[in-house]
Parts: sequence; structure tokens; C-alpha cells
Amino acid sequence: MKNVIGGMKQSWLKLFLLSLIFLSGSLFVRAQEVKVIKFAELQALRNNPSDTLFVMNFWATWCKPCVKELPYFEAINTKYKGQPVKVMLVSMDSKKDLQTKVLPFVKKRNLRSDLYLLDEPDANSWIDKLELKWSGAIPATIFFNNQKQLYRFEEKEFHEAELYGLVDELNAKK
Repeated sequence: MKNVIGGMKQSWLKLFLLSLIFLSGSLFVRAQEVKVIKFAELQALRNNPSDTLFVMNFWATWCKPCVKELPYFEAINTKYKGQPVKVMLVSMDSKKDLQTKVLPFVKKRNLRSDLYLLDEPDANSWIDKLELKWSGAIPATIFFNNQKQLYRFEEKEFHEAELYGLVDELNAKK
């Protein structure tokens, strides 16, 4: 009888330890970072000289069209893996909402692109410096490859095929 109880204790102990290892691994998985930046840092990102097609999407957790198109931008990371294409998602949410809204949103949707939160409450002070055609409405996206002198600005919601087609077209340009 002692051997049976001892065997049961060992089984439970093994199960407990395996569970602990599994849970600790999932607890220490790095959460996706959202880097809080100012306009000067955004400009530095925008002026990247590498031969990469950057897709810089401006969005917010409260913007329904933005939320609807986010999976398409995320899918670009997979579709163009190994190619010089990089997605940057720039949140227009308030910095005070980072912990309570933005990070839970990012985690729930498992966003993996480079994530930024632009901490510039006065949009009128920087929008024209970034893009003269931008009214300030979101979603808005800038596509650029500075080495190839490619640039395109779109102030609208993208449909999946349209976004992929545009990235294909811009990425193929010499």
C-alpha cells in the first residue's frame, strides 16, 4: 500500500513540476513592447536610409476602421518574411492609456509588428511636418523606401488585397 501511495505522490509531484515549468515559461514570455516616442523620434524612424520598404501605419484602439485593418498589416510580416519590408504601427492613443488600453489591446490581438505610441498631444504641431496632405484623420499610412526614393501616403482604411497589392508594387520597384 505504501508503494502505491508513494507512486501516486511521485506522479502528482511530476505533474505539479511539469505544470510549474509550463506556467513559468508562459509567464516569462516577453510581452510585446510599445515604445513611447516623441515627434523627433518618429522623424528619425521616417528618415531611415536603409533599402527597406517601411509601412508606417497610424492607428488607435478606439478607431474601428484602424482595428479592422490591423490584421492585414500584421499579415505583411508573414507574407514578406525574409524580404526588405518592415511594418511599424504607430498608436495615436493617449500616453495615459498605455497600460490600461493599449498594452491589453496589443496582447489580446497578439500584435508583433514594431509598435510605437506617439506622445504628442498637439497634432497640429507636427502633422504638417510629417505629411502636408494629412488632415489628421486615421487610419493613415506612409509607405517609404528612402534609398529608392519611394514615398506614398494614404489617408484611408485598406482592404486586404489592396494593401498587399500596394506593398507588392512598391517592393518590386527598383
